Amino acid sequence: MGLSSTFVSAVLVVALVAPLTPRCHGFGLKDLILPAVTTQVKDLWRNGDVDLVDHSCSYSVKPDIQGFELYFIGSVTCPGWTTIRGESNTRSKSGVLNAAIKDFIQKALKAGLVTDEEAKPYLV
Repeated sequence: MGLSSTFVSAVLVVALVAPLTPRCHGFGLKDLILPAVTTQVKDLWRNGDVDLVDHSCSYSVKPDIQGFELYFIGSVTCPGWTTIRGESNTRSKSGVLNAAIKDFIQKALKAGLVTDEEAKPYLV
């Protein structure tokens, strides 16, 4: 029972115990940042429905880079009512939809599709 049998015994113990130990997983900065960035980027695009003057309409918002700055492009359409398209281009993520709705209502008012009274709540 010399050195070689001790070495073999040690290798055998390591081989038997190694699969039972938990794996070491590295935790990098990407593990912290990637989920947050993914959520933020995904939320830059929005699509949905909105009710305007008792008509069902659709909107979309998408990001755009203009001169190294982030802008948002919004559009509103009411396919069952008119071909008018409300549009906006702004730096405000929260205001882009309201600006597109306001543009749509102004165009609908000019085309005679809505009255001044109907348009008033949207143009304030």
